[in-house]
Amino acid sequence: MNTYRWNAKDYERNSQAQQKWARELIANLDLRGGEAVLDLGCGDGKVTAEIARLVAGGSVVGIDNSRQMIALAKETYPHSRHPNLSFQVMDASDLSFAECFDVVFSNAVLHWVKNHQPVIEGLYKSLRTGGKILLRMGGKGDAEGIISAIDDVKASREWARYFTGFEFPYTFPGVEEYRALLKESGFSINRVELIPKDMMHDGKSGLEGWIRTTWLPYTGRIPEEKRATFIEEVCSGYLEKVPLAADGQAHVAMVMIEVEAEKIT
Repeated sequence: MNTYRWNAKDYERNSQAQQKWARELIANLDLRGGEAVLDLGCGDGKVTAEIARLVAGGSVVGIDNSRQMIALAKETYPHSRHPNLSFQVMDASDLSFAECFDVVFSNAVLHWVKNHQPVIEGLYKSLRTGGKILLRMGGKGDAEGIISAIDDVKASREWARYFTGFEFPYTFPGVEEYRALLKESGFSINRVELIPKDMMHDGKSGLEGWIRTTWLPYTGRIPEEKRATFIEEVCSGYLEKVPLAADGQAHVAMVMIEVEAEKIT
């Protein structure tokens, strides 16, 4: 899994949509209050802390491969005030747990990973018998409008030189390929489905904030002094095709894949 230099504070300010969707997903966990939970790709920790409040008699470990994110999470949610919550720097493809958890939760993370096989195998190993995973990530067809807008801009004369040798950085899997992966790793599958989602941002500035803080494989290739111009061009191009709604909101059509499976032996 690639490691990008996240601006953790900026991400925290521009990740309301991700947090809203994570809360929807947490409700599906049906937590009873005593579980040991792994939050895979915990980011700034705010969602992890919400899970920790729901398992007061259990524990939650948040992991992320970004040192900046983990540092912010530890600062915001110190162990002294949140004794059932801890954070570690760890890569999703190289998990070091063995039969530690009852539940693994992951929201909007695993589309960053090219090869999911070591991730799923690591999750299976991390779970106790009877444990379950609930994963949500970008799925087949995700964010096509934004990707098209970015492709248009990065192909232009001004920007093409910064994308020599560029490879598409995300994995947006389909249902059948993910079902096969889960079966191969030993999981009993409860549900794998693609779900269309409408992501909303507060006008053009909110859309720019999302691009700036999460589309790092693209923006990170642009010299810092030119980055804001690149982002503005991407957002202007997108909004020409998908104008702001009457209430000023920017809408982005997303497609998530949701995965529920259990370790039954």
